[in-house]
Amino acid sequence: MDTNVIGASEFIKVFSDGSVERFIPITAPASLDMYTGYKCKDVTIDPLKPITARIFIPTTTDDAMLPVIVYFHGGGFCIGSTTWLGYHHFLGDLSARSKFIVLSVDYRLAPENKLPLAYEDCYTSLVWLRQQKTSESWFQNADLSRVFLSGDSAGGNIAHQVAITAIRDKECPVTIRGILPIHPYFGSEKRTELEMKEGSEDEVKSNDMFWKLSIPEGLNRDYYSCNLEQMEVSMLEWSRFPHVLVFVAELDFLKERGVMYAEFLKKKGVKVKLIETKDEKHVFHVFRPDLEPARLLQKQMNEFIYSV
Repeated sequence: MDTNVIGASEFIKVFSDGSVERFIPITAPASLDMYTGYKCKDVTIDPLKPITARIFIPTTTDDAMLPVIVYFHGGGFCIGSTTWLGYHHFLGDLSARSKFIVLSVDYRLAPENKLPLAYEDCYTSLVWLRQQKTSESWFQNADLSRVFLSGDSAGGNIAHQVAITAIRDKECPVTIRGILPIHPYFGSEKRTELEMKEGSEDEVKSNDMFWKLSIPEGLNRDYYSCNLEQMEVSMLEWSRFPHVLVFVAELDFLKERGVMYAEFLKKKGVKVKLIETKDEKHVFHVFRPDLEPARLLQKQMNEFIYSV
């Protein structure tokens, strides 16, 4: 490895001078008429930070009020975008098949923007959503009393943190009915059994790198949003936590952490359900959004949302 590279993976290189080189996969354009069953457009939530998003709405709604999913992409807080082809097709198809409005948020990325800025950006999207309700025609049928937070990997972590912020904000502008973390990304300084297992070195190294790039300087993986046990949440706040559906994948290195997250919530009295997808790896729905396992995931999300 080049001596001036302080962190690298398949999708990112971080150099000692602070510069960052990201490798962007294929993206999909927003369009009003290119896609079957849904249309989408890009919007700016805050031009100064900046925070942007892509809105997906089904093309046929019968003027019914529709639940809203606010989705946060994964990527270790350092990479990713709602414009990536996999995210675009999965969320667009989800909107079309389940009759949801989807607001998929592009938050500021680390290491240029360390945590908790991603959490703040994503909560800002809820405030913006309420502000746009009366002026944005695409939100005309948005039921802001039925808002759900979802995201994969780091986005699942973000969904959890945004839910806590919403509980603490007495003026939260929307009602969050549930969260749906997909393969959520948590950690700690203490290694799990799988992380200490022979053959796990590359996965551990990659996860450690993304956490190091994301958390504030001088702190470690016991940072409050990384280590579940370090989250200072009162029992009163836990009693107000929305229903949770946690997705894990059988072949995902982060499955262990996802199961631990679900068990942690249960101990806090949160109503939580865990679903494991067999024979699949981390964020399979992003890499193969058109195959049956992704369709099943959409169906499970739909059933949860219309049940709470």
